[in-house]
Amino acid sequence: MALYEHVFLARQDLAQAQVDALAEAATKIVEDNHGKVTKTETWGLRSLAYRIAKNRKAHYVMLDIDAPAGVVAELERQTAINEDVIRYMTIKVDAHEAGPSAMMRRGERNEREGRRGDRDGPRGDGPRGGDRDGPRGDRGGDGRREDRPRREEQGE
Repeated sequence: MALYEHVFLARQDLAQAQVDALAEAATKIVEDNHGKVTKTETWGLRSLAYRIAKNRKAHYVMLDIDAPAGVVAELERQTAINEDVIRYMTIKVDAHEAGPSAMMRRGERNEREGRRGDRDGPRGDGPRGGDRDGPRGDRGGDGRREDRPRREEQGE
C-alpha cells in the first residue's frame, strides 16, 4: 500500500466538534476501503492567504494515510461533495513524518518562546529589532541630513 498525506480546509463558521466529525468521516471512508489512517492532526483555525468562498479563515486538518490508490480516489470524491470543505489536497509521500508535523512543531516553538506570530525583533520596536531612520538612513523627518545645518542657519 502507498503512503499519502491528505489535508483539508473546513469553513471558518464550523464548530471544532463539526471539524472533528469531518476528520472521523474521512477516517471511516479510508478504513471501509481497507486502508488505515496512521495519524490525524488538527492545526486549528488559521488565516488564509486570500479569501476563498467568503472565508478569511479555515480549520486545517491533516491525515496520514496508508492505503491503495482507489481509497484516495474515493476519499477525494467524498471530500469534493462536502460543502463544509473549501479546499483539499492529497499528496503521495515516501514515508510519514515521525512525531508531530512541521506545522505542529512551529506552534509549539512559538508557545515556548512566548511569541504569538508577531514579527518584531527582540526589543519589539520594529521588524528588524532596531530603530529605523527611514528609507534614506540618517535623515530626519523633513528629509534633510541631521548633521547639515539648514540654509537659514548658514546665513543664506
